[in-house]
Amino acid sequence: MTVRLYAMTCGRITGRLKDMIEGEDGPVLLPVPSYLVEHPKGMVLFDTGMHPSLQTDAAGRLGERVARIFSFDTFLPGDEIDRRLQAIDRDPGRINYIVNSHLHFDHCGGNQLIPNATVVVQRREWEAAQTPELAAKSGFYKQDFDHGHPLLLADGEHDLFGDGRVVCIPTYGHTPGHQSLRVRVDSGEVVLAGDACYFCRTLRDRRLPRFVHDREAMLASLDRLAALERNGARIFFGHDSEFWKSVPQAPELIF
Repeated sequence: MTVRLYAMTCGRITGRLKDMIEGEDGPVLLPVPSYLVEHPKGMVLFDTGMHPSLQTDAAGRLGERVARIFSFDTFLPGDEIDRRLQAIDRDPGRINYIVNSHLHFDHCGGNQLIPNATVVVQRREWEAAQTPELAAKSGFYKQDFDHGHPLLLADGEHDLFGDGRVVCIPTYGHTPGHQSLRVRVDSGEVVLAGDACYFCRTLRDRRLPRFVHDREAMLASLDRLAALERNGARIFFGHDSEFWKSVPQAPELIF
């Protein structure tokens, strides 16, 4: 039973390094990844990138404050998740599952472009996003993730196809219910970390982002990722531009 894994760059944004990792400063160019997992029982997207409206009116969609923090000049037409799929001859309408690592705009903003999928998210993440006070504190925008998709609300670890090949694993801390995805392909195991681990040096040095929902939970999640790495898994970091240069892009397989 072969599982295939593809990586896609769904644009890039420029942010502030001081927000991403303790003790550093200056601008940083951040790739926005999405991954396609093809399993014999269905197709899965891990994160969907950003909504196309950010190319023309980021302030209108996310507010003036966020538009001042991030620049979207390098999020270009053709970078949208549906266009990236079409470029490798995959029909966005035939995706079975969207696994959202969490509900920030650069991870679920493209959900609307994948109309027929079931969205898989941790229950505690979804419930936080439905609570106005927590949603505002966590940076959740309802227009990114609430489009009437069928929902699969996971409570901790969730084996998507029941065979251990595509497994959601809780990596809480960055947001209330962040999750990563463990994928077992023929040549080994990959963990798509999402924002549980922005950069390689986040894992190595345990230097956290400036804004974290729960620091202790995030440190525990880094410990879990490190343990998976020691057991042979390859960690794919959330927004590490240097690491991303080494990742083959679809239609080339990651392995």
